[in-house]
Order: sequence, then structure tokens, then C-alpha cells
Amino acid sequence: MDNLFTTPTVIKESSAGFSSVRVVDEMFARREVQCVGEVDRDMAYSLCLQLRYLEAVDPNAEVTIIINSPGGSVTDGLAIYDVMRSMSYPVRTVCLGMAASMAALLFVAGGQRDMLPHSQVMIHDPLVVGVGRSSALELKAQSDDLMRTREISARILAEHTGHTLEEVYEKTSHDCFFDAEAAVAWGLADRVITSL
Repeated sequence: MDNLFTTPTVIKESSAGFSSVRVVDEMFARREVQCVGEVDRDMAYSLCLQLRYLEAVDPNAEVTIIINSPGGSVTDGLAIYDVMRSMSYPVRTVCLGMAASMAALLFVAGGQRDMLPHSQVMIHDPLVVGVGRSSALELKAQSDDLMRTREISARILAEHTGHTLEEVYEKTSHDCFFDAEAAVAWGLADRVITSL
């Protein structure tokens, strides 16, 4: 839910008088979109709509995605990834704070990947969630799906970093944190910036 602290507004004057405008709307008009918080169905729906709309407005002008996310749903994240990769315009990603797990895959997909000096990227294998009581066949199906997801994630990281699958699997076997300089050195980012 929007509130004064998460969605600030500015007052704008026009010939019609004064009006209050959300800062995120002003940023969107400048072709900057936000990927902030957990990656889930609502975020994926909103972000995909925004990216597709911006392509309809101008298929060539760059779009910047600001990312500060702990990750989340792989399925929803891959939907965002697929839309990012299908756009005709260049996509710039900026890590502001943390791009972890699924959010790291979105960050590395940018054509220009920038990190602020104190931001971090974290990569790891997909996690098992919600196993509970399951039959042997259900566990086998979940395990097979998890391994497919692991391979998809590793292939994305390999493609965007220039590392082999084996090198990616080695890094993602545990939570692996990179500060801004280390992310650039490992091919997760292109440069460290001091201003947006």
C-alpha cells in the first residue's frame, strides 16, 4: 500500500493549477521503472506491463530498471526476464542496495549493468520451499523441477557473465555475495557508478 514514506509526491504547477504527482510517475515518464521488494506475481505483472508500454511509446529509447530486491518467485522472475530480453530498446539495470537470488538474474540481464558503490549482488542455487508431507513420487517431481530451475538459472548467469556452467555451479552452491567491485570483476556488473 502506498504511503507518504514509500511513495513520495511532488507538487507541480500547470495552466490548470497545482497538482500532486507521485515521484514514481515522474520517474516512469523519464523511462525509469522500479524493481523493489520481493519478486512475486504482482510485481511481475506490473513490471512487464510497464516495460511493454514503454516499448509502445518509443521502441528505441533506453529504459532503466532500478533494482533493490531480495529475490523471490523464480517463475515470476523469469517472466520479467523474458520480457526484458524481448524488448527492442536497450535495458539498463542499476543495483541500488541489493540484487539477490532471482533479482540478481534480472540485474545481470541488463545491457548496461551499473552498481552503486555500496550495493551488493547475491547468487545461489534455487531453494526448496514448502515441501511438507509428500509422497516419494511428489518429492521426485519436485526434485526434478528444482534441478531444471537450477540449470535455467545457471545458464542465464553463464550467458551474462561469460563464465562456464561449472564455474557458475561452483559459485552458486552456497550464498555467494559480491560487493560492487567484486561483481564487476566476476562479470555480474559492468561498472560502479557514483551518480544515477
